Amino acid sequence: MTETIAPETTIGEISLFVSNLDRAAIFYEDQLGFQMIEKSGAQAVLGAGGQRLLTLVEKPGASRPRGTTGLYHFAVLLPDRRSLASVLYHLAETETEVQGAADHGVSEALYLSDPDGNGIEIYRDRRRSDWPVDDIGRLMMGTEELDIDDLVMELREGVPQWQGMPEKTVIGHVHLQVRDLHEAEHFYTQVLGFKLMQRYGSGAAFVSAGGYHHHIGFNTWVGVGAPPPPEDAVGLRWFEVRLPYAGALEAVRARFETAAIPFEMHDDAILVRDPSQNGILLKAG
Repeated sequence: MTETIAPETTIGEISLFVSNLDRAAIFYEDQLGFQMIEKSGAQAVLGAGGQRLLTLVEKPGASRPRGTTGLYHFAVLLPDRRSLASVLYHLAETETEVQGAADHGVSEALYLSDPDGNGIEIYRDRRRSDWPVDDIGRLMMGTEELDIDDLVMELREGVPQWQGMPEKTVIGHVHLQVRDLHEAEHFYTQVLGFKLMQRYGSGAAFVSAGGYHHHIGFNTWVGVGAPPPPEDAVGLRWFEVRLPYAGALEAVRARFETAAIPFEMHDDAILVRDPSQNGILLKAG
């Protein structure tokens, strides 16, 4: 029986390569409301409520590849529905392009991209008791039209002064592009120990810890057998899987060793790559 990852496991920080650090930092601060925590040389750290959420690393002249594995989007989870309405209003005020909006049953979401084309989801969760399930209790996420008018009604008592991303904002999940769905599913469930929550058609799947709807999604929508991005590409550097205590991290490390999966130690963290070469930084605490 496969050992499962600790149920308190969450997604932590996201690190992205960008082609122009100043341009990207301005976008994340002004359009999305992230707070600059520190900036030095070719790197900037942004967050919300004093918590680190996003590290940008500059690769001057880098471009966005097509038809490769990597980031589909990272997802910023807001604490409540009114916060999502406030973000939507701010995006409209700043004439920031919103590329899509959806009601997934478990959540309501807005979709956009940064100046390098890195995909971003901004969403709020519904209560678990309201998540759609089938007759035997299996999760049934879907994609329906988001009721924008009803969402904006959250601001009917007045639009609050924009303060940026609210406290308790976190990275809720990450969605990846992979070369092979079954290979990715095996790695994330049988090695890392996440639980498969739902398959979405023949090209996507979602896994989680602790019964969440998903901490990691992955798809083959760019094509089965897609190669990893080249060295001079913008996109995902790594995403952080945050385990609750050192023993949980050691358990994952032991599974890597058993499966003969190479990894690197970085101080108190483990850097590993999934079979599609997406970087994962595992930390405890």
